[in-house]
Amino acid sequence: MVSFAMLPPEVISLQMSLGAGSAPMLEAATAWGGLSEELSAAADSFGSLTSNLAGHAWQGQAAKAMLAAAGPYAGFLRAAATRAITASSQAKAVASAFEAAKAATIHPLEIAANRNAFLQLVRSNWFGLNAPAIAAAEGIYEQFWATDVAAMFGYHAGASSAAAALNPFEQLLMSLPNLGVGNTAANVGSGNKGTGNLGNGNNGNTNVGGGNIGNSNGGSGNRGNGNIGFGNLRNGNIGLGNTGVGLNGGLNVGMGNLGNSNFGFGNQGNNNTGGGNTGNGNMGAANTGNNNTGFGLTGNNLIGVGNTFYNSATGQFTFGGLNSGVNNIGIGNSGAGNIGFFNSGQGNIGFFNSGVNALQPGHLNALGIGNSGTGNVGFGNSGVGNTGFGNTSSFNTGFGNSGAENTGFGNSGNVNTGFDNAGSDNTGAGNSGNVNTGFFNSGNTNTTVGATTNSGAVNSGYGNTGNGVSGFFNSATGGVLHGDMSGFFNSVSGGTLSNARISGIGNVGVLNTALSTTTAGVDSGFFNMGTGVSGLFNLSRLLP
Repeated sequence: MVSFAMLPPEVISLQMSLGAGSAPMLEAATAWGGLSEELSAAADSFGSLTSNLAGHAWQGQAAKAMLAAAGPYAGFLRAAATRAITASSQAKAVASAFEAAKAATIHPLEIAANRNAFLQLVRSNWFGLNAPAIAAAEGIYEQFWATDVAAMFGYHAGASSAAAALNPFEQLLMSLPNLGVGNTAANVGSGNKGTGNLGNGNNGNTNVGGGNIGNSNGGSGNRGNGNIGFGNLRNGNIGLGNTGVGLNGGLNVGMGNLGNSNFGFGNQGNNNTGGGNTGNGNMGAANTGNNNTGFGLTGNNLIGVGNTFYNSATGQFTFGGLNSGVNNIGIGNSGAGNIGFFNSGQGNIGFFNSGVNALQPGHLNALGIGNSGTGNVGFGNSGVGNTGFGNTSSFNTGFGNSGAENTGFGNSGNVNTGFDNAGSDNTGAGNSGNVNTGFFNSGNTNTTVGATTNSGAVNSGYGNTGNGVSGFFNSATGGVLHGDMSGFFNSVSGGTLSNARISGIGNVGVLNTALSTTTAGVDSGFFNMGTGVSGLFNLSRLLP
């Protein structure tokens, strides 16, 4: 993170004025408050129902056992309500800290007026007569700088204090007993590996949702730790289909971001705010470069739109069109060959897309909204060759998948057909094991519901040939490796090395000699033919 003291007041004041403000945090505070009220009501209702049931209509040892089991859940709901109201209070505190910081910062127009006056004095400084006025203007500017930095440090201190006062929900989850089938430890849900999960098919600890790999994720199909949403990869992402870069990368907010600490959608790089930016530290949309503010800019430290901009490094103005780059059609595009609004990169069609098709240079890269990466069709995808929305990794069909070659949603494993699978090669839902046909299995190669053991078989399901195949009537033959399939009526052959990795229904994996002569497969979706295909009926291959 860049130190506040290193940022000039132009940047700080502009960001504070143009950002979302305190409204999102106040909305979060309201949501947390509403959640607290609902949890409190649920705890009271649950406790009253179970006690009345055991006290009147249901008697005996079974009723006593039910009360003993229900007690921890009522306590959990009450404790969760308390922590939710605490989160609401701290969110309000952060919003107040922001408003105080915004009020303390210098207005951008006041800073701009100072800089314009400074430039005029310098340009007309014949024989040094303007030296006192120049020094005075620069002194005022330094005061602006100090004021903005002090405001930001105060904001940081207030936000940090509010965050430190929060109590993690993970401790509550760890106190819950086991409830469900196919769990390997104490979880609430089914098919989980780990402890303290609330949901199905998770592999890790204290996840809330389904099909997550890692710890403390909220949502489905996340791979990493502390993600909130669907199909996020790495750590601390909030939203859909965000991919962090590096072992500890992440902290993106939005959808389809590829990089770290981005806020928005379809950004490729780090610390961008907006949509479809390629580079680092950009604010706006479709900028290519670093530290730009505006739309469709190509370069560094620019402020403006397209080829009409102010260069803050040189102090020069340039007047041109509303796109930068070459062969773009639309408004606010940078890069080359884009069609639409606010795209960067090359060969993108739609809105707020970034990236270049490195697999097939000269061909279409992305079609949709907020995609980064390569060859995606849909919304908010940050991987390669995905069809749908919020997918990371490669060749998925569906939404919120962080694994590869999945057909469905919320899968963090690979080559699954279904949803909320943290394992791989499964056909069904909520499986944290591998090669299962069914639901909520934490063991491997089972054809059932809720199995915790490994069957020892090669395949599950019925009518399958190959190795590591689930589902029904799938076939993988030839080559050194043949298998890793899920779904229904899929087949693959022709590769001299590998014939594998297909999910979905009715797909036929055959060699694509333009990509490889050794590998066939790597498909997802419905009724596709080829290698490296997602979607349905090969429609993605019909694009130019």
